[in-house]
Amino acid sequence: MIKGKKVILREKRLEDAWDDYMWKKDADLAYLDATFPLDVPFSVYLASYSDELRYPDSRSYRYAIETAEGKHIGNCSCYNVDHRSGEAELGILIGEPEYWAKGYGSDAVTALVDHVFRKNHLKRIYLHTLEDNIRAQRCFQKCGFVVRGHVVRGIYKFVLMEIKRGKVSSTEGV
Repeated sequence: MIKGKKVILREKRLEDAWDDYMWKKDADLAYLDATFPLDVPFSVYLASYSDELRYPDSRSYRYAIETAEGKHIGNCSCYNVDHRSGEAELGILIGEPEYWAKGYGSDAVTALVDHVFRKNHLKRIYLHTLEDNIRAQRCFQKCGFVVRGHVVRGIYKFVLMEIKRGKVSSTEGV
């Protein structure tokens, strides 16, 4: 468990599957994740979800984001972890819109980045966010990420941002 000021990052659990499923079905959230809404039945999704929990990818760290009161509001992860090059990619989703623009995302990002840098020998964490997702860009800049370029993948245009070891502001209670 990783504690931030407003959130707790904890291991993913099977009970998270329904929330995750509903967030992946949401067209607006899918757009922000540069993907298409999920269109499989929950039973199919649950089987895959269960397998991911049982056989986690050794190149990723996945966490549920909870409020201090224990409400599951999103997920965050570091993935594509490459210990040889010392870098990983970050992803975050606050799936509950009532928690947007209230500091929950930036607290989760800061707590995750601080934890990953302290527990690993990584030198750099990077991310891609849609060019028109200004709210996310502001969040990442607040956490210490800087713009390093632009990337086009298919129909999507992204801003590439990064943070290097020693540039993150620590969270209390970590």
